[in-house]
Amino acid sequence: MEILQVENLSFRYPKADQNALEKVSFSVQSGEFVVLCGHSGCGKTTLLRLLKKEIAPVGEKSGQILYRGNLRDVQFDAGKVGFVQQNPESQVVTDKVWHELAFGLENMGLPSEVIRRRVGEMASFFGIEGWFRQRTEQLSGGQKQILNLASVMAMQPSLLILDEPTGQLDPIAAADFIAALQKINRELGLTVLLSEHRLEEVFPIADRVIVLENGQVLLSDSPKNIGARLSEISKNHPMLCALPAAVRIWQGVGADLPCPLTVREGRDFLERNYTCRGKALPVPEIPNEAECAIELKNVWFRYEKDLPDVLRGVALKVPRGKIFSVLGGNGAGKTTLLNVMAGLEKAYRGRVSVGGKSIKDCKGSLYRNNLALLPQNPQTVFVKDSVRADLMEILKTMEISENEAKKRINAIADKLGISDLLCRHPYDISGGEQQKCALAKVLLSEPKILLLDEPTKGIDAFAKKNLKKILFELKREGMTVIMVTHDVEFAAECADICAFIFDGEVLCADMPQKFFAENSFYTTAANRMARGLWKNAVTCEQVIECCLEEGEKQ
Repeated sequence: MEILQVENLSFRYPKADQNALEKVSFSVQSGEFVVLCGHSGCGKTTLLRLLKKEIAPVGEKSGQILYRGNLRDVQFDAGKVGFVQQNPESQVVTDKVWHELAFGLENMGLPSEVIRRRVGEMASFFGIEGWFRQRTEQLSGGQKQILNLASVMAMQPSLLILDEPTGQLDPIAAADFIAALQKINRELGLTVLLSEHRLEEVFPIADRVIVLENGQVLLSDSPKNIGARLSEISKNHPMLCALPAAVRIWQGVGADLPCPLTVREGRDFLERNYTCRGKALPVPEIPNEAECAIELKNVWFRYEKDLPDVLRGVALKVPRGKIFSVLGGNGAGKTTLLNVMAGLEKAYRGRVSVGGKSIKDCKGSLYRNNLALLPQNPQTVFVKDSVRADLMEILKTMEISENEAKKRINAIADKLGISDLLCRHPYDISGGEQQKCALAKVLLSEPKILLLDEPTKGIDAFAKKNLKKILFELKREGMTVIMVTHDVEFAAECADICAFIFDGEVLCADMPQKFFAENSFYTTAANRMARGLWKNAVTCEQVIECCLEEGEKQ
C-alpha cells in the first residue's frame, strides 16, 4: 500500500527566478526504505520539508501530496509523520535531554505514565542513559542528532523523514545511526525516506534510490542499477563520484562482473580478480623542520571551573602551508580545539602560538589578513538578508572600495559556484549551499591560516571535488588549512597530515596513507577492501590504479 504519493509537485521560493522543484512525481510504499540523493541545491531539502506541513517553506506550490490517499493539507495527526532536520541545533527546543524526549509527547496530551514509559524506552534503545539528565547545550552535534531521532521515534510515527541526518556524526556514530534506522525499518515496519550525501552506509540497505537533478526526478531504481543507469546518461555524471566505494572501483576498472555494493562484496570482487598480495604504496615523511603555523604546548581547557576538562595536555604542531586534518569521535574535543586555536576560547594552562607568536600577544592582529574560522553551523556567519550583502559586509570592514568589492565577490562566487545564489536569502538555500556561501565570506578576509569545522557537511560529492581543488589552490598560494572533519574519504584525498583526538588528547599525527592504513574503523571503505592486497592504498583512485597496473602486467 502506498503511504505517500507526490504528483506533479512544483515549488518556487519568493522572488526566485526559477522553480526549486519542477513536476516531481513519485510514491513510497508502506514499510519501504527510500534514499533520496542529488547534488547540493537540487531540491532535496525543499521536497522533504514540503512533505511535513508544519515546516513547509513559504512560496508558490502546485501539484498534490497525498498521505495514505488523503491530501496532506487535510488535518491529521502531525506525529504520524516524523522529521529529523539537517541541522540538529534547529530542532532541539528544551534545556534538558529528558525533557526533549518528552516534549512532543506532552504536546500530544498523553498521560504522564505513557510519556515516562516511552521516554525510558527510547533512551534505552538509543543509548542515551549516560547523558539522560544533561543540558542539551552541552551535547555535541552528533548527540543532538541522536536525541532528535529518539524524540521523533517516541511519538511513534508511521513515516520517518530524515534530511542529511549523519552530516555531523563521526564514522562510527554514523554507522550506528544508520544501523538503528535499518533496525527500525525492518523490525517495526516503519517507512523511511532519507536524504543523504554519504551513501556508503545507506545504499546497500535501501529498497529504492531516487536521484534528483535540478528539481526533477532523474532516476528511481534499485541501488544496484543506479550506477549503471547514471553511466548511461553520462560517463562523467557528477553523481557517479557520490556512489559507494565498491561501485566506484567496479566502474573504474571496467569490470563485466556483477556490481558490488558493500565493503564485503567489494573485497570479494578484488580478491577474486586480483592476485597481488602485499604490495606497498610509498608513504612520504612528515617534514620535521617545517615552520609552524600554529603550535600548542600542553594545552588544557574546560568550559566552566566545575566541569571536566575538554582538552587535556594537547601538544600539536601544524606545519605552515599544509592541509592538516583532525579526526575523532563526537564530543572528543575537535571543535573546542579549533576554537582555542582561533582565540575564541582561552586555555587555562599551556601555550598557543600563531606564526611563532603567543596568541595572547596577537590581540588585534590575530584576525586581520591572518586567521579565519568557518564554524560548524554556517548560519552563524550570516547577518544580512542576501548572500551578496553578507559578502559585501565583510569587505566593508576591510575598507575595500565598492567597485573592487564587486570584483572580488564575483570572482569568489565563480570559484565556488555560488553566482546564482548571491541574490538569495542565506536561510532560503540548502545546507550545502550555505556551507559554500559561508566559505566564500571567510575567504574574502584573505587569511593566511584557515580553520574549517566540518567543511564538507551538507555538500555533495561533486562539490567536495571542487572544494578539494580550492584547498589545493590555497595551499599552493601558501595558506595553511586546518580542518576538523568526520569525512574520512575527504581527509584521505586532500590532507597532508591527519591527527586523531580522543578524550581531549591528540594521540597521533601522520601522513594519510599510514594513518588510515593502520586504523580499523577510522579508515576509508577503499582501504577496508584493499587491505592485504595493496598496503597504504586508502582512496578509490589508488585502488583503481593498482588494479589497472596489475591488469596490464597480466
